[in-house]
Amino acid sequence: MSDPRIEKFARVLVDYSACVKPGDKVGIITTFAAEPLVKSLYSLVLERGAYPNVLFEVPDQDELLFRHAPDELLDITPRLQQVIYEESDVFFKVRATSNTHSLGSVDPARVGRYQKALAPLLRTQMTRGADRSLRWVATQFPTHAYALEADMGLLAYQDFFYSACHVDGNTDDPVAYWQGIEAEQQRIIDRLQGHDKVEIRGPNAELTLSVKDRIFMNACGKQNMPDGEVYTGPVEDSVNGWVRFTYPAVYQGNMVNGVELKFENGQVVKATAERNEAFLQQMLAADPGARYVGEFAIGTNYEINRFTHNILLDEKIGGSFHLALGAGYPETGNKNRSVIHWDMICDLRQDSEILLDGEVIYRNGKFVF
Repeated sequence: MSDPRIEKFARVLVDYSACVKPGDKVGIITTFAAEPLVKSLYSLVLERGAYPNVLFEVPDQDELLFRHAPDELLDITPRLQQVIYEESDVFFKVRATSNTHSLGSVDPARVGRYQKALAPLLRTQMTRGADRSLRWVATQFPTHAYALEADMGLLAYQDFFYSACHVDGNTDDPVAYWQGIEAEQQRIIDRLQGHDKVEIRGPNAELTLSVKDRIFMNACGKQNMPDGEVYTGPVEDSVNGWVRFTYPAVYQGNMVNGVELKFENGQVVKATAERNEAFLQQMLAADPGARYVGEFAIGTNYEINRFTHNILLDEKIGGSFHLALGAGYPETGNKNRSVIHWDMICDLRQDSEILLDGEVIYRNGKFVF
């Protein structure tokens, strides 16, 4: 029996997130685990008069790559992916892994080397996304692997995920819901825009940064699903202080626990972790931009109320903020470039506040204006 939420989910992605139009070239990259969703996406794209192209990755493909590929092959940008990034009008990246730890035993140096080969894809996505010549959407399909990471059964995880996307039975009109989120977050952005100094205070952070002349973006389901955040790119040399991320930092299948960073004039000058610190140091050494912050964001999706070890969901946790080390989004005004973009999340729901040019605007996980 098919799950009606899948069809509802596909319609939100096609008609709201990407706004697929007749004649669009639509790329879909995913794994075979997402087949039910891909069938719905493929059918709807055709019905809208657009051209779908699907690239399936085989199970454990990345693990196979690092296990068998000689070093020189890790320097080659995947050509089929490159075509999709460069020539599509719309691009859906549907994460649907069967093993979230497949790269856990891979040499970080090989991962870092391959990241450099993938860097042109990230640059293309960010550049074309900024000028809207590419309408990209990152999402996922609920799998047993994601459920296990979240310490949930698959059925419970499906309920959690579709609720976070508001495509379950509790939301009659998901498009109208996300349009409402867009309006509310725009109200927040209007209050944040045009200021300078941001201060984050609490038991896990004493941090300052500048957002002068930077643009805040409204993450309301257009490029991620589920969504719910407001974000910008801080002035590159403005971040000072320290932060202890309360949730594990997950990147390329590697989990780094207890990350604590100290910043001086924008740069990470000290980095420690309770677990997997070697991987953290390897990623920070990827290139000069990896030690700078490309994104500052505040999560606003209160349906996502628990940590799932999945950055697509976790960075949206209502009552949290996150920083991304590495590449910034050009549309925010951030100029940092790197082969990495690594989001790290900190809870602000207790004894914490954010000040904007000296005025408290956020306290204990909620905006106060």
